[in-house]
Amino acid sequence: MDTFAQSSNVRYRGFTLVELLTVIAIIAILASLLFPVFTRAKAAAKKTQCISNLRQIGAAIEMYESDSDGVFPHALDASDKYDPAIWSVFPTFQAQIPSMPFLQDVLEPYIKSKEIFHCPSDSGTAILDSHFPDPFLTTPSMFLTFGSSYFFRTEIAFRAFNDTSFQLPAETNVLFDGAGHWHGDGRGLHSDDDPETVNQLLHGYRYNCLYGDMHVKSLNYDQLQQAWFTKL
Repeated sequence: MDTFAQSSNVRYRGFTLVELLTVIAIIAILASLLFPVFTRAKAAAKKTQCISNLRQIGAAIEMYESDSDGVFPHALDASDKYDPAIWSVFPTFQAQIPSMPFLQDVLEPYIKSKEIFHCPSDSGTAILDSHFPDPFLTTPSMFLTFGSSYFFRTEIAFRAFNDTSFQLPAETNVLFDGAGHWHGDGRGLHSDDDPETVNQLLHGYRYNCLYGDMHVKSLNYDQLQQAWFTKL
């Protein structure tokens, strides 16, 4: 009876409001510290997968070449097909576009899955990075819209290059991300962006790029432009 009486007088103390708020604040601080880490890790994993995709596409191109006297696929990408005006200063090239297939279709016999043409960071586009303000609406992703997240340096196909045609293969871009904001900083371009905003956004972008010697590298905007201006 005495034991029961003593135990019945024990008061169990719960958390006070201040203590609960303190715990919540600590959890919020930890979450704010860890969230960027998880975000960066996720982005790095997507970048790694994208680089792997480009390497596999490079291997498929090499297999195609071995079956075609060393010649690159006579094919194009979606920007060529649906914005042919970008080739208006090269009418002989532009005239070839209507009869050319997509690169991903030509390489299909040499790949295990069409998913290698899907950059996991592909969130679509509104404007072509390299031809502002040309509209290029791909929602929810370029892959789902056109079957590939990557653009091809189609001049290689127009000129019927073979695997020994490049003057500087290790410096010449062959295939690369369709938009730089997928792996870079900031949003995609909008048609009403002013020149200063466009410049700021472009210089925060990054592109995974397959070169003529089939190595893959992550580039900033200026480095991709340098690859474009490498003489074929």
